[in-house]
Amino acid sequence: EESGWYRRKTVMEQTLLGLGFTEDDFSRAVDEFSGGWQMRIALAKVLLEKPDILLLDEPTNYLDIEARNWLESWLSDFTGGYLLVSHDRYFLDVTVQEVYELFNGELHLYRGTYTRYEQLREQELAALIKSYEKQQEEIAKQEDFIRRFRYNASKAAIVQGRIKQLEKIERIELPVNLRKMTVHFPPAPHTGRLVLTAKDLSRGYGERPVIRGLDFLVEKSERLVVVGRNGAGKSTLLRVLAGVDSDYTGSVEYGAGVLPGYFSQESAELLSGGERILDLLESEAPLELIPRLRDMLAAFLFRGDDVYKQVSVLSGGEKSRLALLRLLLRPLNLLILDEPTNHLDLHSKDVLLDALNAFTGTIIFVSHDRGFIEGLATRVLELTAAPGNEPSRVRNFPGDYRYYLDRIAAESAAANGGSADSRSDAANGRPAGLPATSASAEVLSGAELRAFEKQRKAAKRKLEREETELMEEIAEKESEKSAQEHILATPEVYTDGEKSKMVQQKIESLEQTIEALTVRWEAVTEALGEYT
Repeated sequence: EESGWYRRKTVMEQTLLGLGFTEDDFSRAVDEFSGGWQMRIALAKVLLEKPDILLLDEPTNYLDIEARNWLESWLSDFTGGYLLVSHDRYFLDVTVQEVYELFNGELHLYRGTYTRYEQLREQELAALIKSYEKQQEEIAKQEDFIRRFRYNASKAAIVQGRIKQLEKIERIELPVNLRKMTVHFPPAPHTGRLVLTAKDLSRGYGERPVIRGLDFLVEKSERLVVVGRNGAGKSTLLRVLAGVDSDYTGSVEYGAGVLPGYFSQESAELLSGGERILDLLESEAPLELIPRLRDMLAAFLFRGDDVYKQVSVLSGGEKSRLALLRLLLRPLNLLILDEPTNHLDLHSKDVLLDALNAFTGTIIFVSHDRGFIEGLATRVLELTAAPGNEPSRVRNFPGDYRYYLDRIAAESAAANGGSADSRSDAANGRPAGLPATSASAEVLSGAELRAFEKQRKAAKRKLEREETELMEEIAEKESEKSAQEHILATPEVYTDGEKSKMVQQKIESLEQTIEALTVRWEAVTEALGEYT
């Protein structure tokens, strides 16, 4: 005890448990673990060294949400300094007070959270664009003068002076990802209301059950996120739902007209061969998307000459991004996505999120990126690991991820006597315990009940605001569509093939936007129905 061995042992165990290991793992050899778990071991080793300064490069890679929450808490208590690189927006927002941006070979400091950095950067970029456009006008004016009078002997000295002025101009450079990039899906083929039905679904490996006795439905246009602790069977469930894993009992039935597509990190392993990236996509993409392929590739970090790389020479991360983009180019109406944001930077995640929100089909996904989940999910399916031979539990939360966290916070408060710590833990996504049944509400009383109702009302108000905004936006887009249809009916347009085609394309684009907004409005309206 005097040597401090017991204290150090306790700290080691707490660190390993925080990063998702179990007590049974403590005695296992390191080489028995997968690469992702070995990365957690390496992270634990660094944290236990208690350095004065920590240098962390993508520390949340391979961590599930619970482990990320624990790391956030650990860093908040860390008395030293740390410098980190991360593509996890939420993690950055809760762990940093300063942001250094590397741009054009120089470091620029922004004080505050990552969100504050984005706000300041947006203001700077607006000013930068204005200066860039003004400079481009001046350059164009000078180049035009030089072009017109280059061979005029009487103005030779002036022309040479203008040329020297141009050479001395320090050109303003804009960031590569400044231009708003978009990913356009092919229209999702129509499906019935019921997209997928799982009944008494079970899957195990040897004698170890992973999922057992699961029953749930997925309806059209839902964005269903599957959450749960590591080992609860999230990825296994997605493989079964996608038809990749057929070694299960129970049933998975697709609804009428359902065309599923599946993405996981293993999808990259299916890519090989000597084809160039651009050639591969041009051979597979719908004709109407081919003109946009370069922009879409840029959104997935294939820029400039990268599009001419052969698939066979791509790294694992590059192949993963390419596999995801290939999937998005197919005319599907059910996307099953396992960690789609891995290997994407923050800008590319935003592009993907916008594309998925505009997608008119149905999405089932797993992600450890909280910001991505909050931006996409309209319903949460919580999967809990099966202890021993007990069946896995699946709990349905008919609302977005914030609603799910609020429910968990209320349950945690009830289970722990309404302590502030328990509410804080649950609100940050840390595990909490009671099933979401009417029985859990019965133990709420007094202050806990008022807190629960307050959270419930706040979630309802948020949905009501979104419902109103969506209705206004739908009305606006329908008005724009009506105006375009009026233009199309005028003789000067419908008698001109080129003009007619352009207006029809605008109408089709507006129709797709209206459909996507309507689908989202229906989902919000349905979620509001849970509050009545």
